[in-house]
Amino acid sequence: MRPAPRYDRLLIRESIVLRLDGKVALVTGCGTIGDGWGNGKAITVLLARQGARVFGCDLDLEAAEATRRVIEDEGGTAAVRTADVTRAGDVKALVDDCLSRFGRIDILVNNVGRSEPGDPVTMDEEIWDDQMDVNVKSAFLCCKHVLPVMERQGGGSVVNVSSIAGLRYVGKPQVAYAAGKAALMQLTATTAVIYAARGIRLNSVVPGLMFTPLVSRLAQKYAQGDLEGFVAHRHGQVPMGRMGDAWDVAHAVLFLASDESRYITGQQLVVDGGITAATR
Repeated sequence: MRPAPRYDRLLIRESIVLRLDGKVALVTGCGTIGDGWGNGKAITVLLARQGARVFGCDLDLEAAEATRRVIEDEGGTAAVRTADVTRAGDVKALVDDCLSRFGRIDILVNNVGRSEPGDPVTMDEEIWDDQMDVNVKSAFLCCKHVLPVMERQGGGSVVNVSSIAGLRYVGKPQVAYAAGKAALMQLTATTAVIYAARGIRLNSVVPGLMFTPLVSRLAQKYAQGDLEGFVAHRHGQVPMGRMGDAWDVAHAVLFLASDESRYITGQQLVVDGGITAATR
């Protein structure tokens, strides 16, 4: 008969879960425009708080630098640069820079995304192409350059940030964004199967309606600038009665990036306060 586990061992185990010590995380879209916490900033800071050395990129270098300062002020390690991850050259330079600074990449978080309104008739072809580039091609390019690095290292974790818009119609006419986020989830699942035997896991975090600085810009696009009414409507769509926030997304990413999720791959972790469960 096995001896009963000692409680002190259990407490020690609890104290070290979700730690990322010794790991390097590459996060795209690491900045937040405006005040508050967007998904990318919260994700990057949380991974650093859990011990990872983080390398972030953003189109807005000032926003990326603000994230870096938070991490370094807390005693963490971070470096950032500007990059357009829809461009292959920028992605290669990003990965090369991360490797030259930190020597490895254990975690890749593809967090870039953007929504534009329109249906197939009203949307310009150029907007459609841009939406596919931002929401799908960016993750494809980052995986293209990071997966060989992870394979040489013997493993890694990729977390792609999608959206419930790729699973359901959530009340906004955003056909390209919805199609792009659905494609991103299938890209994740298919690649996860291909790379499973190589020690590399790929999963999707699927946020619902989140109360981040992005909401004010969405109100301009979808509610004629009525921020108060737009926020109230979004709260009302959620069975829990409120939108989530960037930290809800960040903690889901942390779990899938960590060794505690080592037997999970090709999956979707939905973070939406019950919306998709209520709209099947």
